[in-house]
Amino acid sequence: MGEFELLARVRERLPATGARVLLGSGDDAAVTVPGGATATSVDAVVDGVHFRREQASLPQIGRKALATALSDLAAMGAEPGEAYVVVGVPGDLDEDGCIELVEGMADLAAATGTSLVGGDVTRANKLFLALTVVGHAPDPDSFVSRAGARPGDALVITGEIGGAAAGLALLDNPHLNADFVLSSPISPLSTKSAGEGLLRRHLEPVPRLEAGRALADSGATAMIDLSDGLGGDGRHLAEGGGVGLRIEAAALPLAPGIAEVAAAARQDPLALAVTGGEDYELLASIPADRLDEAISAVREKEGVDLTKIGEVVSGAGVEIRLPDGELLEAAGFDQLA
Repeated sequence: MGEFELLARVRERLPATGARVLLGSGDDAAVTVPGGATATSVDAVVDGVHFRREQASLPQIGRKALATALSDLAAMGAEPGEAYVVVGVPGDLDEDGCIELVEGMADLAAATGTSLVGGDVTRANKLFLALTVVGHAPDPDSFVSRAGARPGDALVITGEIGGAAAGLALLDNPHLNADFVLSSPISPLSTKSAGEGLLRRHLEPVPRLEAGRALADSGATAMIDLSDGLGGDGRHLAEGGGVGLRIEAAALPLAPGIAEVAAAARQDPLALAVTGGEDYELLASIPADRLDEAISAVREKEGVDLTKIGEVVSGAGVEIRLPDGELLEAAGFDQLA
């Protein structure tokens, strides 16, 4: 496999670039004319940390790498623009395998209007993908940071949580699949469907870009994507605004099937959902008088529910209250722990 031949094949498979791109992949640097304001994020996925090659296809790995990076733009309420990709290629990955990675990214790029405009390839001991993504907005005030939550705001979450953690549990513990089916109170067909849905949540996450823009337009005061779990990312939102978050555990929208997987794994489903991470849903604070508007906008633009799970209060930290009044530990995933 030659570097230049591989890059030429990659360029053949890239989707068309957006109007902001004057010069894309193939030169020493990309040239863009962004206008307005830009938001830039850097993310990486590494074999053995964020995925395992024996569990995911190469297109799924490429897609997940771009999806997780774009999720940071979704949390800013940004419109996706450009992406730059560095691929670390291990010795057992051939040229065709690299193209499969790119095809996974290219499919999501085309679906989200993202331009893949540059990057690099290098030899590495294990497969990794490092991405820089750039998002756009008409002006800086259009972006939503982590730092604006105010006491009295409603605390909301898109979609459902816990699915990615349950999917990873099924992948890491094949024996759980049988226990999952046996413990499920629903039909075998529905159980299979639920299990496949959980696996997709882990292997093929969806960046909530439309929901992020809908929340920004609806007056969200702060927002973050749930990459490291509701407990951990909730703390970031609380610290950013110098406030506290009070979450009602009974209101959390759990992914279908998580209760059965947790039972098979002898885990608490709420703990699995709160600490597992990689859901890539959006956690946001929004003025209480704009909640109904936000719910309608997210449903219309993203096609998922927006659920009120609590409120922003004076103080600090995150409280997750169980129905009996006890508190669930607000822990999250730590990449370096």
